[in-house]
Amino acid sequence: MHDDKLKEECGVIGIYAKEQNVQDLIYHGLYALQHRGQESAGIAVSTDGAIRYHKNSGLVSEVFSDRDLRQNLRGKLGIGHVRCAKSSDNLTLNAQPLVVKYKKGQIAIAHNGNIVNADSLREILEDDGVIFQTTNDSEVIANLIARYHKDGIERAVNRVTELLKGSYALVLMTTDKLIGIRDNQGIRPLCLGQIEDGYVLASESCALDTMGAEFVRDIEPGEMVVIDQSGIKSIFNDKWNKKRLCIFELIYFARPDSRIDEISVYRARKEAGKILARDFPVAADLVIAVPDSGTSAAIGYAEESGIPYSIGLIKNRYIGRTFIEPDQNSREQGVRIKLNVLKENIDGKSIVLVDDSIVRGTTSTRIVKMLKQAGAKEVHLRISSPPVIYPCFFGIDTPYRHQLVGFNKTATEMCDLIGADSLGFLSEAGLLKSTGKAEGFCLACLNGDYPMEIPREEGVFCE
Repeated sequence: MHDDKLKEECGVIGIYAKEQNVQDLIYHGLYALQHRGQESAGIAVSTDGAIRYHKNSGLVSEVFSDRDLRQNLRGKLGIGHVRCAKSSDNLTLNAQPLVVKYKKGQIAIAHNGNIVNADSLREILEDDGVIFQTTNDSEVIANLIARYHKDGIERAVNRVTELLKGSYALVLMTTDKLIGIRDNQGIRPLCLGQIEDGYVLASESCALDTMGAEFVRDIEPGEMVVIDQSGIKSIFNDKWNKKRLCIFELIYFARPDSRIDEISVYRARKEAGKILARDFPVAADLVIAVPDSGTSAAIGYAEESGIPYSIGLIKNRYIGRTFIEPDQNSREQGVRIKLNVLKENIDGKSIVLVDDSIVRGTTSTRIVKMLKQAGAKEVHLRISSPPVIYPCFFGIDTPYRHQLVGFNKTATEMCDLIGADSLGFLSEAGLLKSTGKAEGFCLACLNGDYPMEIPREEGVFCE
């Protein structure tokens, strides 16, 4: 399905408890992270000295039955995963956590991000006779850990992270240890929480709230956290560590009730809307949002501009992952199934329409058309991020550069293409201001400043 949004890859959770079984907590935490991936879900737990797991394609509610949780997945140590797959993936085969056996026992791995040099590492392993069952990066990581097993799990994992280039928030477990690792630039988020008898690792703090865990702190770039019977400890790798959090976590991916690296997602988005109102004012009757990702910024735009905020688009929340658009002619109908115009609020009015981003421009075009067909006198489109003009290589499923409308067209040309009466993008400076921090982010998809060497689209690496 050609959605006009960037796609996150995954959400991860890990729990170590001394007394209570954790499978229900993981299940509830995965529910809270469902927005990070709807294609597959899985849970692995340590029980009776072995790792048991269940995973499949589908939503969290579809994958796990009561029997799975009550009988097959009981354990005091476990990890969970939700995944947003690429269209070419085998959803069931690549579902995580990945559970493997090696000489020292079993390990289970759940990964959010993308290892840029995974293909070259895979080729080296295959040349040494390793056979792969999946196409995901987690299997490369697992095989590398198995290769260094003589060093013990902690040193083996640390050695493997020295080989990895890219983004990763990893949770992995043996039968008696939970380990969490964040890449040395902190591109993908990972935080630590505490429950009465143990600790929780999760992609976002909203999952901690759902599980009743107390937020402790964010895992630092390059940090490995090891949790076992003796408590918790941190190990830092020897790489150059500097925080470069993916800016789209704050623009779009994270839930608004999360805090990431000490930043309130909701406040950042609302502030972005306020800055957008100051930079691109317009006379209008109403401010509306493209739900749900544009809502926080729309509230900020309305508050700053003094234009009333109201509901103009109703989102159908019950489409589910199985809804597909079989051909080009069906896509406009697809937008109407997902969104419907509340005509009573729109007819005869000038509208400010706020959204978080534009990728291909296709959905924006159809929404503007729907609003005007419903009687909107004018539609002024405001975007709470700069234009997306470069692809991402760090765990976000982005189109090739030539498919990004921000690369191919100016703002004026985009406005004409979409059919809006005016179009305004938040500036890079405004975006940074909205976070309350002047640095500490990866903005490569906006400005091409990649935090590391990346592959060109034709497969050649470049600086």
